[in-house]
Amino acid sequence: MFASLFGIFIASIFVNNFVFSRFLGICPYVGVSKRLDSAVGMGMAVIFVMTMASAITWWVQQVLVKYGIGYYQTIVFILVIAAFVQLVEMFIQKTAPALYQALGIYLPLITTNCAVLGVAVLNITDSRNFIESIIQGFSSGVGFTLALIVMAGIRERLEFADIPKSLRGMPIAFIIAGLMAIAFLGFAGMKLPK
Repeated sequence: MFASLFGIFIASIFVNNFVFSRFLGICPYVGVSKRLDSAVGMGMAVIFVMTMASAITWWVQQVLVKYGIGYYQTIVFILVIAAFVQLVEMFIQKTAPALYQALGIYLPLITTNCAVLGVAVLNITDSRNFIESIIQGFSSGVGFTLALIVMAGIRERLEFADIPKSLRGMPIAFIIAGLMAIAFLGFAGMKLPK
């Protein structure tokens, strides 16, 4: 059991990273990764929302299946995610106003972040139990945060680099994102315990 949970944890962070292998959540990944502090704040918010959404949506799915209305899955999952994002947004606004300003429009966009919805749906698609769903939600959030932090660190250092004028800003960010995705593909050949 522990080996299986550890496998899910490692795979969700490195092998099946939502940003690098599934290409989900690209909008906040590129938009918030300009500064390290905002990347860390967004990452923590995404970890919380993914973990809680994974837990709640697993139970919601059980109710939907019980009553034969599984076709409402996407709508209900988005509502659950939106509720958690609102809680996180209010909490950050009250406790860290500077972070709230730094995150800007990207914080409410967690509601429509396809990585958050993707982890909730994949938990059901992969027939994960409740504990596995929580582990996958948490570790997927950690993987998303890792992607944000690494990208933010690189982009902060690129501000001082001698980059051709035509590649400054978004063009170099997309090139770096592509190179990072290729680098993370190296984890795909790992043998994980079953």
